[in-house]
Amino acid sequence: MSCQIKFTTADQAVKVIKSGDHIHLSSVASAPQCLIKAMCARGENREFQHVHIHHLHTEGPAPYADAKFEGIFQLDSFFVGGNVRKVTQSGYADYIPIFLSETQKLYRSGTLPCNVAMIQVSTPDKHGYVSLGTSVDATLAAVECAEHVIAVVNKYVPRSFGDAFIHTSQIDLFVEDDAPLEEAHFSIPSETDIAIGMHCAGLIEDGACLQMGIGAIPNAVLGQLGNHKNLGIHTEMFADGVLPLVESGVINGANKAIDKGKMVSTFLMGSQKVYDFIDNNPGVLMMDVGYTNDPFIIAKNPKVTAINSALQIDITGQICADSLGTKFYSGVGGQVDFIYGASRSQGGKAILAMPSVTTKGLSKIAPELTLGAGVVTTRSHIHWFVTEHGAVNLYGRTLQERARLITSVAHPDHRESLERAAFARYGEHHHYIKMTCK
Repeated sequence: MSCQIKFTTADQAVKVIKSGDHIHLSSVASAPQCLIKAMCARGENREFQHVHIHHLHTEGPAPYADAKFEGIFQLDSFFVGGNVRKVTQSGYADYIPIFLSETQKLYRSGTLPCNVAMIQVSTPDKHGYVSLGTSVDATLAAVECAEHVIAVVNKYVPRSFGDAFIHTSQIDLFVEDDAPLEEAHFSIPSETDIAIGMHCAGLIEDGACLQMGIGAIPNAVLGQLGNHKNLGIHTEMFADGVLPLVESGVINGANKAIDKGKMVSTFLMGSQKVYDFIDNNPGVLMMDVGYTNDPFIIAKNPKVTAINSALQIDITGQICADSLGTKFYSGVGGQVDFIYGASRSQGGKAILAMPSVTTKGLSKIAPELTLGAGVVTTRSHIHWFVTEHGAVNLYGRTLQERARLITSVAHPDHRESLERAAFARYGEHHHYIKMTCK
């Protein structure tokens, strides 16, 4: 390495952790697994207690959340990922409801202390800078605010641009570990996903600036955009699905008003191809989550088209995206940030897309949200709603019009029961609305 830094072992580095500390872990693919393992070894030896762990979603093992560490570690995550879902639902871990845009503010405002930031970075360049690679999000704020910063220097961490660079002088302890980054692979879109993707793609105009998450539906949407022109990316995250559109020139950022020609994101989750793509690529800016997810920054670009998913919707347009009844399944994430940002953008479109039924055939469209379900996107925020059966625009529609429109894209097996519920709720006049409203 060209920069003179002194390495220590993971076991030695985590000795700075003491009882009562708050620890931030870098997110998703950048979770520092060797430090996590060493920290948990100290926990097993009961060397400290009541240590709070904070992070967004992480890929890979999350042993600190195990029930056996009750009283030793307390996970208070900003998002409930699949690797901590069961322990969160059982009460051994907890969740802080927070807009993704404000996760960094928790640290910078002092709402949450950060005693130790455990991060993963690229190898230093000749100027002494390392890159946070795939995970800038709230990690940059944690580095700024932490009493101790422990960095795993890993040759597999890509050298990403934007807000990702930090100087080695900001790091207290260095550990070397060249373990490949965690990869995420996604299932092939189903017929339902493809139908949803086609309806969403039909709403995307040439010159649009896109935000969408990861998974089968976003990949299905991206797969339909091969004939579009001059699309841009300003998002919280992207994955492999964007790469063919970049290679073909469909995504070029030419119509963006800010960060023109650049793809903007705050973290990534995908295969090694994505990590290789952002390495030394000045066309990708990995930015602080306070920038990427600020609705007023988002709205500066024209035609922002935000596509987000949901777990359930009621016939008034209330969206639950974080829980199944009282059981937390994910989190608020950036949904509200981007729905609001897209709705403020000139020519923007805020889209909620989901299958009309669960894998067991239960309707995800309901007369009322399940008891205990939280409203993430309010009925006043929602604009476009898409299922495999079509797309409807709820913006400016009355409650009775909404009931009719939402029911029209429900699964045919459930439409009659939804119509009966709307009739019971709104009375005979609802039948008149149903028959006459266009």
